[in-house]
Amino acid sequence: MVLTQEALVATNFFFSGQKGFYRGKVRDVYDIKDKYLVIVASDRISAFDHVLPRAIPYKGQVLNQVAAHFLQASRHVCPNWFIESPDPNVTVGLKCEPLKVEMVIRGYLAGHSARMYTLGNREICGNKLPEGMRENDRFTEPIITPTTKAAKGHDLDITKDDIIKEGIVDAAIYEQVEDYTHKLFAFGTEIAAKNGLLLVDTKYEFGILDGQVYLMDEVHTPDSSRYFYAEGYQDRQNSGEVQTQLSKEFVRQWLIENGFQGRDSEVIPEMDDEMITRISERYIELYERVTGLSFVKTDYNGAPFRIEENINAWLKKSGT
Repeated sequence: MVLTQEALVATNFFFSGQKGFYRGKVRDVYDIKDKYLVIVASDRISAFDHVLPRAIPYKGQVLNQVAAHFLQASRHVCPNWFIESPDPNVTVGLKCEPLKVEMVIRGYLAGHSARMYTLGNREICGNKLPEGMRENDRFTEPIITPTTKAAKGHDLDITKDDIIKEGIVDAAIYEQVEDYTHKLFAFGTEIAAKNGLLLVDTKYEFGILDGQVYLMDEVHTPDSSRYFYAEGYQDRQNSGEVQTQLSKEFVRQWLIENGFQGRDSEVIPEMDDEMITRISERYIELYERVTGLSFVKTDYNGAPFRIEENINAWLKKSGT
C-alpha cells in the first residue's frame, strides 16, 4: 500500500530560554540556555551530503526512538548526552562541545570502504588492508576510519596520526574516544546478534562537557549504521551473492543507478510514491529488528502542535 500521510518536513518553534537554532540535514536543533539541546528528528532524508526532495513518513520517529533506545542501554559503556525523549520525534540532551571528528568503525568491507578498495586503495585512514578481500567480507578486527566533520560538503577521511598532529583532538582525549568507539561497537554487535543481525559499520560522535568525554547524537540508527541479516550471510559470501541488509545503503544504490552521487553537475532524481513507501517500510523493519520492539506509528494530524506541546511540557517540568 502506498503511503499518503504527510511527513514531518521541518519545525519552526521558539521556546522559553532559546539561545539558538540550527537546521541540519535531518534534525532541527534548539539550543536552550546554552545548557540543553532539544533535537527534533524530521522525516527528511539525505544521501551523499544532499537532502533529497521528498521526506520519508515515520523516518524521524524511527531515528529518534532507535537512538533513544541505545543511548539509554549503553550508559554502562560510556557517558552520553541523553536526558529524555519527551516525544516520539524528540530528544533532549546536554549541550556538549563537539569534537571535530566522527568516529567511523567498520567490521566488514562495505559501503565507502568497499568502494575505496575496488579503486585499488589498500590503506584507509592508516589501516592497511590485505589483498584478496571481497565486498562485505569481515575484517579480522574492526577498524576505525575517522572523518573530519564538515559544516558543508563532504566529510573527509583522516588518520589518527593526522588528527593528533594537526591538533584537531588532543591525544589523550582521542585515545579515550577510540576506546569508547571499540566498546560501543562491541556492545552494538552483541545486541544485533541477539536479533539476528550483523552490525556492519557505524559512526559515533563525541563531545566534551566539564572536561569529560560524552557520546552525542544518534547511535546505531539506520542513518548512522549498516546491518546485514546474519542468517545466510556466509552462504551469500561464498556464492558471491549480494548481502541482505537493513540500512540507508539501498537508497544510495538507487541514487547511483539513477545517475546521482552528489557531484555538482548531477541532478537529484525524485522518488515516486512506491519508492517512498519502500524506504519507510525498511526503516520500520530495522527499528523492530534491531530493538526487538513493535513500532507504533504516530498520528501526523497536528504533529507539529503535539511536538511543541510535549517540548514545552518538558521545559516546564525541568524548570527551564
